[in-house]
Amino acid sequence: MVTFCYPTLKILQQLLITITHHSYSSLLTQKSQVIVVGAGPAGVTLALLLAKQGITVKLVEASRTFRRTFRGEGLMPSGLNALEQMNFSPILDRIPHRPLDAWKFLINGRLLFQVKEPIEPGGKPCTLVSQPALLEALVKEAIALPNFELLQGTPVQELVWEGERVSGVRVGGDRRLTADLVIGTDGRNSLLRQKANLPLEQQSKNFDILWFKLADSPQFEAENVFYSVVQGQHAFGLFRSSEGNLQVGWALRDKTSDWKQVNWAEQLASASPLWLANHFRTHADTLEHPVLLSVVVGHCPRWSVPGLLLLGDAAHPMSPIRAQGINMALRDVIVAANHLISPLRQREQAAIDGAIAQVQEERSPEILRVQQLQAEEATQADKLGNSALLRWGVSHTPLLKYPVRWSWLKRQRQLRQGIAPIQLDNVK
Repeated sequence: MVTFCYPTLKILQQLLITITHHSYSSLLTQKSQVIVVGAGPAGVTLALLLAKQGITVKLVEASRTFRRTFRGEGLMPSGLNALEQMNFSPILDRIPHRPLDAWKFLINGRLLFQVKEPIEPGGKPCTLVSQPALLEALVKEAIALPNFELLQGTPVQELVWEGERVSGVRVGGDRRLTADLVIGTDGRNSLLRQKANLPLEQQSKNFDILWFKLADSPQFEAENVFYSVVQGQHAFGLFRSSEGNLQVGWALRDKTSDWKQVNWAEQLASASPLWLANHFRTHADTLEHPVLLSVVVGHCPRWSVPGLLLLGDAAHPMSPIRAQGINMALRDVIVAANHLISPLRQREQAAIDGAIAQVQEERSPEILRVQQLQAEEATQADKLGNSALLRWGVSHTPLLKYPVRWSWLKRQRQLRQGIAPIQLDNVK
């Protein structure tokens, strides 16, 4: 039988403490497989998807909450299908959401045309969802995984480089986070895009939108309709959000006007059909001060540098027309997962850098085509806004309504379904 004197036992205890502390410190400073910057739809879904595949993920978000002033709510069939493939559809049942029943287009007080949802026979309807609630529910699932960490209220300041390759990010207090791959999903004003010197080619015709919220209307209880309204040179979109208020997007054509001084309840009422005009006037006290959204649409010729990949609006900021931002971002995630999961498991830099280039190669054709379709829709709206004769013609001549409706429907099928099939094939 072996016995230990007190000094020997004390030395062994100290040695054990030192080894344990070293192991714990190593765990704390261990290089992650992935750092995702930006907890929007692309960032949160990709972080959760990768973590479920056993990959160590840090999700870094500058904001302390998911309740931003404006977040896209429209899930097209392509976005719904992406969530279904990622097995995230059950989350929708637990958060505020509501399918659209129809689209209605009004010109100078007359109905131009309407289209019932779902547009495709047997298809899925466009569904309005509370994006903050969706993000919160996804993060809640991710936090339960041991290989996932959320750093919220933590703005990124710089990229960390090892030679010509990105190896991590620097956050507040000169803290460095390192990873095999950094993924930037930090939106249309992406800091990571700027820090990596990845240029953004903007479409020449960008525009501004004023975004309003006001009290709900009983008109939407029986039928949930998205209204597009053109009155003279004024145009706006109106829908009931998943959280139970009305939201209005007003196209700000004259950027030189002092829109802050406008009586917006009266301005909106003057451009509306009678029932809606009455609602704007009756509930003027609930009309929140508008938020100016400067819409930037563009595409990065390069989505990546070694060690860094941009996705979603960081790589290709989308127009708000037909809610393509969130839907294209979710499709980006599926393609990124297909290419990245295997090399991330292997932790081979060359394989990872090869895979991130393949993501852009697969996704760019669809993104560019969707942006073209959005531009076509904006051009059609501009023609109606700029030509009193055309507005009169389509609102008074039934034969002219049909080609307008046909061209709109033709675009919607691709905007709703995506340009090419995308299948998630790399998950356990």
